[in-house]
Amino acid sequence: MIGAPDLDITPREFAFESLNMQVGVRLQLMTHRRVKPVPYFSTLIGYVKDEYIIVKIPMENGMPIGLTEGERVTIRVFSGVNVCSFACTVERMFARPLFYVHLSFPTSIQGTSLRGAMRVKTDIPVRVNSTAQPDAVPIDCKLVNISVSGARIDAPVTLPRSEELISMQFTLAMPGLGQEAQVDTLAMIRNVTTEKSADGQAEVYAYGVQFVELDPVHYTLLQNMTYEALLADRMKIV
Repeated sequence: MIGAPDLDITPREFAFESLNMQVGVRLQLMTHRRVKPVPYFSTLIGYVKDEYIIVKIPMENGMPIGLTEGERVTIRVFSGVNVCSFACTVERMFARPLFYVHLSFPTSIQGTSLRGAMRVKTDIPVRVNSTAQPDAVPIDCKLVNISVSGARIDAPVTLPRSEELISMQFTLAMPGLGQEAQVDTLAMIRNVTTEKSADGQAEVYAYGVQFVELDPVHYTLLQNMTYEALLADRMKIV
């Protein structure tokens, strides 16, 4: 199977510059009004070093969430190889039509390092085609996890044993646009295992595959999918 991420869980101190936070980067803002922190998605508008950072006020049900000056919040961000968080306080609110907030500049940033390609649990239909036999009937399968480098395909029948290179077609959601992107890529079969289906009535053939020359646009979509799963729901990370 495509390798799981190597997560160094020992927290370390990070400098703000090492986060390489670009304008428009996706981040998570957590409030602490309840026993359990409540996470919301936001984006970075800008910052003035050692003074403040500016982020969009998160929206909920089409309305900006309520924040108050002096309130403590936590910001989490994925820098590409590090998952970092830092505490801020709300300094000034800018309501309609701007909907952004000034937060205090972080004085301490804690994070952990993440190396390798993270896999995210999915349930995406995928059509697998033979490259050696272009006229062969495509096989309808399922992507049960995926990363920027590869995926696991669950197939109802065995794929051609003599074949290492396959063609895959599936769709990915495009964040914020309500649209889907059609992915058509080649993949190399790296391994196969046989498992029982969820009801135990049939065999499922699980293939670990590695993408070959994945389109950069699709690579970015997979990065975003992994990033949002990491911030929003760690249970989706395999």
